[in-house]
Amino acid sequence: MALLYAITLGVLTTCGVYLLLRARTFTVILGLTLLSHAVNLYLFASGRLVSSAPAIIGLSEQPADPLPQALVLTAIVIGFAMTAFVVVLALKAAVELRNDHVDGENPDEDLA
Repeated sequence: MALLYAITLGVLTTCGVYLLLRARTFTVILGLTLLSHAVNLYLFASGRLVSSAPAIIGLSEQPADPLPQALVLTAIVIGFAMTAFVVVLALKAAVELRNDHVDGENPDEDLA
């Protein structure tokens, strides 16, 4: 289980960094989203991965830590709001600049 979790975390981080390094706006947004999911999984794993353990102390010998669960829940809500905001900004920039490059310049026009 821990190996699968680590591989998933690594794949999400790798894909997120790769997409961040692209020159298009929407791939950068997708990369940031994947990185935020990887961070959420990492925070969730910091609360000890115990299957079917309650987050209440005293109900079992190894209770789950409720703090990482609360942090992940808050991060999901904030991440969704920030992703929606950045998508709206990217759409506005794409309409005004007529391209979706991060720096606002179209490299295809330089070749012509």
